[in-house]
Amino acid sequence: MKALLSVAPGGPETLELRDVAAPEPGPGEVRVRVRACGVNYPDTLIIEDKYQFRPDRPFSPGGEVAGEIDALGDGVSDFAIGDRVIAMLGWGGMAEQVVTPAIKCSKTPDGMPDDEAAAFIFTYGTSYHALKQRAYLASGDSLLVLGAAGGVGLAAVELGRAMGANVIAAASSEEKMQLALEHGASSGMVYPRGPFDKESTRALAGQFKEATGKAGADVIYDAVGGDYAEAALRAIAWEGRFLVVGFPAGIPRIPLNLALLKGCQVVGVFWGSFCDRSPVLNAENVRELCEMYSAGKIKPHVSARYALKDAGQGIVDLAERRALGKIVITVD
Repeated sequence: MKALLSVAPGGPETLELRDVAAPEPGPGEVRVRVRACGVNYPDTLIIEDKYQFRPDRPFSPGGEVAGEIDALGDGVSDFAIGDRVIAMLGWGGMAEQVVTPAIKCSKTPDGMPDDEAAAFIFTYGTSYHALKQRAYLASGDSLLVLGAAGGVGLAAVELGRAMGANVIAAASSEEKMQLALEHGASSGMVYPRGPFDKESTRALAGQFKEATGKAGADVIYDAVGGDYAEAALRAIAWEGRFLVVGFPAGIPRIPLNLALLKGCQVVGVFWGSFCDRSPVLNAENVRELCEMYSAGKIKPHVSARYALKDAGQGIVDLAERRALGKIVITVD
């Protein structure tokens, strides 16, 4: 089979398409014939040895795939050969076949095409866990989403709307902001590109305050980080919840006196660890997400598709923040 491999630490230009032996499933595992693989922010980090996990090389990036099961290991009873599934891997997905524990697979909802399936669980799973278990988002809450046109950001916009929140989208371009409005945001703002000095950070905070109104945002979903975090936090409501989701603009330094003055919570969101520590709750979340998809309340927005041999370009697009929604690698 063919696989796109990271053979040395570095950017997407270091990835190589090679022929490798097809993996065989062990006890409790399944082998999936990959049809599509989602591109996510950890893919940009893991190939440079900047992620919290460092797999032995050579390995393939790609943490979520969609396809059908073509082999079963001993003891697997919940799936059959031919079942269409979404599989969460961590890495290894940019290949024609992958092996993963059966417990990390979910059956693909009826009617969901493979490219949407490969763009579904990671982003919606992260955002739903953030809004449901970490922020306790309630109907009528105001929700400010930074990076509102990215994978997790656009999912947060749709889920916030589905959960009854008033969603305010913040993005780096008019095109991105308009996409978020089309997916359920009630209003939006375009923020400038950083980095920012003290004066421009103050001006950015003023933009966030204007967008969220006098009361501020009950929940802030920060998938951007960097200098945007402090400016956004200044627009939070009393006893609001600030969700720390990702750092494509860099790891922020937030003055903690703001948390005291706002009486707010700064809450970390680590969906991968949540999946391992709370598999029953995560399975419930996935079931509810599938129900929302079937009801037409949420739908992955796939803005670009690349063949396996060109998957490096998809990682480049994501790293350079050009993605709208999700980028997917198709595997024929």
